[in-house]
Amino acid sequence: MKKTAVVYWSGTGNTEAMAKAVAEGMESAGAQVTMLTPDQVKASELSAYDAIAFGCPAMGSEVLEEMEFQPMFDEVKRSLGGKSAALFGSYGWGDGEWMRGWEKDCDDSGIRLVCESVTCCEAPDDAALDACRALGKELAK
Repeated sequence: MKKTAVVYWSGTGNTEAMAKAVAEGMESAGAQVTMLTPDQVKASELSAYDAIAFGCPAMGSEVLEEMEFQPMFDEVKRSLGGKSAALFGSYGWGDGEWMRGWEKDCDDSGIRLVCESVTCCEAPDDAALDACRALGKELAK
């Protein structure tokens, strides 16, 4: 059984809803899933997972959440080489610049994103939740 993790930060509950859908997709594909918030993540423990989904909404001028999520991601990203990973998150304005920047950061750090990132504006609708489930299934392969 593949060990997977969903690491997310959510201020309004939108990204948390997406995280739960990602976990559902992983579980439906037969994976063991652990859901973690940034304060529960230790870089040394991420080696135990075969695949990791990261979720964070756009904040401020389309950046990752700066107090908890960004510091955690900066700490762990260099230890994720060779792992299957995927990104998701919600935004309330802009055009998704934060996700494009995050994907570039992953590419620059050697993180292999296995599928297209999932974004949605405000609360995730059924299509966004279905995309999150599909993302989870892809990671669990």
